[in-house]
Amino acid sequence: MSVELVGLALLMGAVTYPARALPLIVPGIDRLPPIALAYLRLVGPAVLGALAAVNTVVVVDDAGRGHIHVGVEWVSVALCVAIVAWRKNLFLGLIAAVGLAAAVRALNLG
Repeated sequence: MSVELVGLALLMGAVTYPARALPLIVPGIDRLPPIALAYLRLVGPAVLGALAAVNTVVVVDDAGRGHIHVGVEWVSVALCVAIVAWRKNLFLGLIAAVGLAAAVRALNLG
C-alpha cells in the first residue's frame, strides 16, 4: 500500500471542510441570498461528482498519458443514476453500481 497521497488527501480535507462547515460557524449565514446558499450547499457534491467523472472516464497508462476509457464503469454509473432517479436512494444506487462493477471484474467480463 502506498502512502504518498495521504498528505494530498489531508490538504484537500483542510481546504474543503471549511466550506461545508461554514453554515455552522458563521452567524447570520441564513441571511445570504438564496442563490449563494444554494451555491455553498452544492460545492461539495459538485467536486465529488467531478472527481468521480474523471476516475470513471480517464485511464492513465504507464507513460502517464490519459485516455478516454469506455467500460463497465460507465454502465455502473448509469445504473446508479437510474436507481437514484427511480428510488430516490443514493445508498442503494451506489451499492448496485459497486456490485455490478465488482461482479463484472470478478467474472473477467470487462
